[in-house]
Amino acid sequence: MFKKILIANRGEIALRVLRACRELDIKTVAIHSEADETAMHVRMADESICVGPSSAQSSYLNIPAIITAATITDVDAIHPGYGFLSENKRFAEITEEHKIKFIGPKSEHIKMMGNKIDAKKIMHTNNVPTVPGLNHLDNDDKVNDFINKVGLPIIVKAASGGGGKGMRIVNKKSELKKSIEAAKVEAKKSFNDDVVYLEKFLTNPKHIEIQILADSYGNVVTLGERDCSIQRKHQKLIEESPSTILLDEEREKISNLCRKAVNSINYEGVGTLEFLFEENKFYFMEMNTRLQVEHPVTEMVTGIDLVKQQILSASGEKLKIKQEDIKIKGHAIECRINAEHPTSFIPSPGKITQYHQPGGLGVRVDSAVYQGYVIPSHYDSMIGKLITYAENRKECIEKMKRALEEYVIMGINTNIQLHQKLIKSNEFNEGKYDINYMSKYI
Repeated sequence: MFKKILIANRGEIALRVLRACRELDIKTVAIHSEADETAMHVRMADESICVGPSSAQSSYLNIPAIITAATITDVDAIHPGYGFLSENKRFAEITEEHKIKFIGPKSEHIKMMGNKIDAKKIMHTNNVPTVPGLNHLDNDDKVNDFINKVGLPIIVKAASGGGGKGMRIVNKKSELKKSIEAAKVEAKKSFNDDVVYLEKFLTNPKHIEIQILADSYGNVVTLGERDCSIQRKHQKLIEESPSTILLDEEREKISNLCRKAVNSINYEGVGTLEFLFEENKFYFMEMNTRLQVEHPVTEMVTGIDLVKQQILSASGEKLKIKQEDIKIKGHAIECRINAEHPTSFIPSPGKITQYHQPGGLGVRVDSAVYQGYVIPSHYDSMIGKLITYAENRKECIEKMKRALEEYVIMGINTNIQLHQKLIKSNEFNEGKYDINYMSKYI
């Protein structure tokens, strides 16, 4: 088992990893920027070290500074959390080169699955259904044939990265060239890779993802699915598990295919296979080779601590959980709490003058903010996650309504009011929503 882990992240996920380490009796090192000197994860860690100025580029993305911090504090492993360097192949490679364990998949798997074109080929080989697409755009005749075959609309996508960057929906053939160029420019700026490809654009799909957990001995389990369809500009807002629309046989079939595909590349650690689901058909989009923001809903319905399992697998332990041991029980919903205006979505950094988080049976808050904390303007606007759990979906929704009413954050704008509106809507209560929900109803 590891003796000391450096947490290469900030905010609620840094605190989440820190808590798992503490329960496993592992010492922690928190890195931080100058802006995060008073952050909760810094206060709670056994050691802390500043890795640079306030900007993410100079601190949380500063690989030499982070590796130096890991070396001086003599850690056994680095946990990257999510975002920042969590899916950075070079960071994983450098960590491995310094004989420090990267808590995540091998760098080769990050590279393999980080390219959506390569990932789709692997899935296709393993009979995982994929969205019809065209990878090479240098032949106009082939592009036209593809469009004629699948019909419009289509979508231009960046081969690397995620978060909605380098994506353009094309409704008319006349828009194609301009959309490809715009996507390439954005992809180059965001991921330093301007390779893009085309896919059939599914009009009203659900966004369903399958959580997997694997060790280094070839053991792989799936832990059910999450419905992440409520999104704004491809950024998820609400996630729930299990999905309201999957039948048990559909769940079992796609889970078995995912397990086989992941096993075929000898993957280890946690990962998520993301699908679009329309007219009772799954279409693979991409695989995230890291912990997901929405992992708590899976933890609530399975009773499995994903972060602990991630650490245990990385330390060389065999999975003690077998597929038949995993039972999906009850229902869980997560609302992402962002420091932003609920209607204009303008980020709202500043000081929290009053703070009270909800509690009670079946209510979980993953957050690192506190009264008096100043939210920096340099990072993502998400400041917490509110999760509720109950025996069934109806009770879970009622708990979420009550928890949102109890949540008090003063001094800044938050999207709590937006979540209240979403949770009370007929479409959400009936489970009749897809990825277009936000554009249609808000």
